[in-house]
Amino acid sequence: MLSEATELIIQQKYEQLKPYLNEASLRAWSAAEALSLGHGGVTSVSRATGLSRTTIHAGMVELSQPQAAATSTPSRTRIRQPGGGRKALVATDAHLLRDLEALVDPATRGDPESPLRWTSKSSAKLTQALQDQGHQISPRTVCTLLDDLGYSLQANRKTREGKEHPERDEQFQHIADTVMDFQKRHQPVISVDAKKKELIGNYKNQGQEWQPQKMPIEVNTHDFMDIQMGKVIPYGVYDITANQGWVTVGLDHDTAQFAVASIRQWWYRMGQVLHPTAKELMITADCGGSNSYRTKLWKWELQQLANELNLTLHICHFPPGTSKWNKIEHRLFSQITENWRSRALVT
Repeated sequence: MLSEATELIIQQKYEQLKPYLNEASLRAWSAAEALSLGHGGVTSVSRATGLSRTTIHAGMVELSQPQAAATSTPSRTRIRQPGGGRKALVATDAHLLRDLEALVDPATRGDPESPLRWTSKSSAKLTQALQDQGHQISPRTVCTLLDDLGYSLQANRKTREGKEHPERDEQFQHIADTVMDFQKRHQPVISVDAKKKELIGNYKNQGQEWQPQKMPIEVNTHDFMDIQMGKVIPYGVYDITANQGWVTVGLDHDTAQFAVASIRQWWYRMGQVLHPTAKELMITADCGGSNSYRTKLWKWELQQLANELNLTLHICHFPPGTSKWNKIEHRLFSQITENWRSRALVT
């Protein structure tokens, strides 16, 4: 048996060379060390490096047949022999991909009564379903296979707008032309709408803010309305030309009377200051809610406002299903949502 000092020297060599050796060169080096030590060299190298005796003996065989080792490796960059390593599951399990696709999309590729037809198709549940069918697979492999098949995690996308009016493009063009005409004549153009009702109190608001770790802001567990605080209805007026907005907060209901009162507040507080020479006012709005084109009270209140302000009002409604094209949605309301994200509306 070789001395401990010899094994310590081998161990030091191994630690220094290990970062630079791959599997093939490591076998060759360990075999060369064992051969140089003579009898007991394999045991000493194995103890010093932690390599198995089988690995060292394999290196000895490769060193004894250098030409065979060179010809068996197709390229210098390849370490293992072709076909080495564990086979992929899709190669050993012929029905794996078929069963996975049947679970992911049962309506077109499998049984409509699939066990995952009416449940969420998470990787964990897909894995369990495949294992119940006799497949040996992990959630990580399921994710890899789904990616190879062209699947990805996706949410619903709001793209279907329902029946489209044949002259919808002409409606949008008319609104755009009218806005440009008003702006050229230095007449005010506003976009109006009501934002969704908001709970007042210590309630959760969507979004995230930086806070000290493990110290989130605590809010109520349930979103039951506080009888005393109630809800608020923000009604916004956005001046398209001046790029300024006004929001009136209501405490009762979103009515046409409230909508016109908000426009009136905007005019007296902001509009007449920005547009002192205005003779006309253009209002763009969606076609539903308190400012719906069907609501007679909306029309009546607007007429009262026109008489009061001595302005000629021009109202343009967006076609059904296109309220998101209203400027106030992404110029004013989006900023409000961003401002109070993750904050309870308690003040």
